[in-house]
Amino acid sequence: MNRPVVVGVDGSPASLVAAEHGARAAALRSRPLHLVHGYLHPLGYGVPVNPYDLGLPEPSDEARTMLEKTAADLRGRWPELAVEARQVAGGPGATLVEESRRAELVVVGSRGLGGFAGLLLGSVSAQVAGHAHCPVLVVRPADRQVAAVGPVLVGVDGSELAELAVGHAAEEAARQGVPLVLAHVVAPDAHPVTEDAAGNDQVADRLLAETAATVRQRHPELAVTERVLRAAETASALVEASADAALVVVGSRGRGGFAGLLLGSVSQALVQHARCPVLVARPHAHTG
Repeated sequence: MNRPVVVGVDGSPASLVAAEHGARAAALRSRPLHLVHGYLHPLGYGVPVNPYDLGLPEPSDEARTMLEKTAADLRGRWPELAVEARQVAGGPGATLVEESRRAELVVVGSRGLGGFAGLLLGSVSAQVAGHAHCPVLVVRPADRQVAAVGPVLVGVDGSELAELAVGHAAEEAARQGVPLVLAHVVAPDAHPVTEDAAGNDQVADRLLAETAATVRQRHPELAVTERVLRAAETASALVEASADAALVVVGSRGRGGFAGLLLGSVSQALVQHARCPVLVARPHAHTG
């Protein structure tokens, strides 16, 4: 099944930058690129203007023109890429979550049309990152251009979802030909000579070494670095470390995550504050 890379496009500058990231991701994966615009009727989804008009609302000409122009622009710069553009009747978040069932990757901007500077993560981005049926790339900052240099950074905490994130991060680093940085956060100790502090360091070193060995076995060509970060909060340490990265990869929940909590606190913090794009590692839906 040739799953496409799907990008949510609404004409906002952030979504056009996201489309650029989506084109690069699709090219690296040799996948088609689908530009999708989810639209609503001015009076709400499926509400007819008159009682005899019971069909779905018509897409706007303005949005259609915007999509076609974006697709033509990307085809011009990525001639080897198969690009499809379409409008779907439905809210943009729900539309992209549904599209994700058949996608290899969904790409969204960190803010959409009419996004406020103070709103760190748009409602569409949050909805897709928390509910999608495949990995999600949230392009941060909103104007982050594609030609970013740096390693792929991933947090390691020993949880199953962190293992999934490490797998995605290693594949992405290999695909892009950049190093992989495995980071584990240890709380600073006021008395570093205590047994507890030494024990924490040993646990961190062992966890990182085991994770690195697994990655090197699967990707022997990959340059892998292990880093112990000392900080009171895991989220703030990874946000700070993301300043030097081209991409940071997170699981959808961390250690001790509850089934109902769709994005753990660390993932949520990175999707909202990271200094580089964030890949939320989510398993692909099983399609029959």
